[in-house]
Amino acid sequence: MQVRVIGAGLAGCEAAWQIAKRGIKVELYEMKPQKKTPAHSTELFAELVCSNSFKAARVNSAAGLLKEEMRRMGSLLMECADAFSVPAGGALAVDRTLFAQAVTDKIKSNETITVISKEITEIPHDGFNIIATGPLTSEPLALDIKKRFGGGLSFFDAAAPIVTSDSIDMSHAFKASRYGKGDGDDYINCPMNKEEYELFHSELVNAQRTPLHGVDTADPKVYEGCMPIEIMAQRGADTIRFGPMKPVGLTDPNTGRRPWAVLQLRKENKDGTMYNLVGFQTNLRFGEQKRVFGLIPALKNAEFVRYGVMHRNTFINSPEILNNTYSVRNKPDLFFAGQITGVEGYMESGASGLLAGINCSRAVLGKEAFVLPDYTMTGALAGYISDVNVKNFQPMGANIGILPALDVNIRDKQLKAQAMADRSLAFFDSIIEE
Repeated sequence: MQVRVIGAGLAGCEAAWQIAKRGIKVELYEMKPQKKTPAHSTELFAELVCSNSFKAARVNSAAGLLKEEMRRMGSLLMECADAFSVPAGGALAVDRTLFAQAVTDKIKSNETITVISKEITEIPHDGFNIIATGPLTSEPLALDIKKRFGGGLSFFDAAAPIVTSDSIDMSHAFKASRYGKGDGDDYINCPMNKEEYELFHSELVNAQRTPLHGVDTADPKVYEGCMPIEIMAQRGADTIRFGPMKPVGLTDPNTGRRPWAVLQLRKENKDGTMYNLVGFQTNLRFGEQKRVFGLIPALKNAEFVRYGVMHRNTFINSPEILNNTYSVRNKPDLFFAGQITGVEGYMESGASGLLAGINCSRAVLGKEAFVLPDYTMTGALAGYISDVNVKNFQPMGANIGILPALDVNIRDKQLKAQAMADRSLAFFDSIIEE
């Protein structure tokens, strides 16, 4: 039995490696060097197109925990990252060329992996396959994916930030739905008076934005349905007050009156540990998002687990398509991995490839799927992208907010994060995959 892996980015290389180390032959398809996306500049596999940082190294951080879990599962990417790290304070950063070269050499020298330089334009109909073509999947394959999954392929220009629930100042907020609809606490409402709103609006329209580069400039159209809040605000002083910040149907219990303007926060996950800033898609610089949105009283001390972004991206509507093993529902021989699944970040992509590779291997060998508990970061990401309860699906990176709460209440944030890391790593200490 042989497996095809399509795409030799971070996810594809990790998936191919995991399959090969289990004694199963792999055909790894990569369209470079014959064809490149606008984001790529070399012929190497696992090319890092943005930063050379894999984010925080400490285990009691979301990014650090994810990387440690990958190490314990025998990750190729982590082996190469650790071997070619460069000084970066508390982060794990790499020499991007040496890192990519190391991954490429490992893949090409593995006798169980056959590299085929060819563009795949449609999902193969036979055998076991892993699609790991990334956020810039070539148009023919993207169209075939869209056709196969009933239009499940999504495109977006902008996404809204997400904050942790425990960092919202509830003394300046209240729970309610407009006109009392729903359960009554579906939203956290962040009211503003006239003076607060006018200051916020002024700072918003004058804030610094992230410049669009490379692939982004090839698709500059801003769709009305995901208009960045700062662009909408430029249309007039009251545009967003009559739009995403409209206060109609709401009464602030602290004043007994309707606010001048309201930002609504909506649960991002089932446990309510994260909240999305409704209608606040943005292309502001990250520091500006924290500064400007922090002018809203309830968000003065907000902790952002994801900042808003604006860029061209392609990802499937995974909650409707995938299991938490990264296999397609009702088609156990087809897997997706990497950013096309809606995970966001270098190592998040690698972790999805790792899990997809393991589970594809187990499917080939007739074994049960390897499902990680949701209190591991790798398992939580897999759970998030496959959660049918997640609506308006947008990409997600590793963060503490997607982990379930601890059995005990720990107020200190560092101690809380450490306890969550200990809980996850205890699981990896207790199991040995068959």
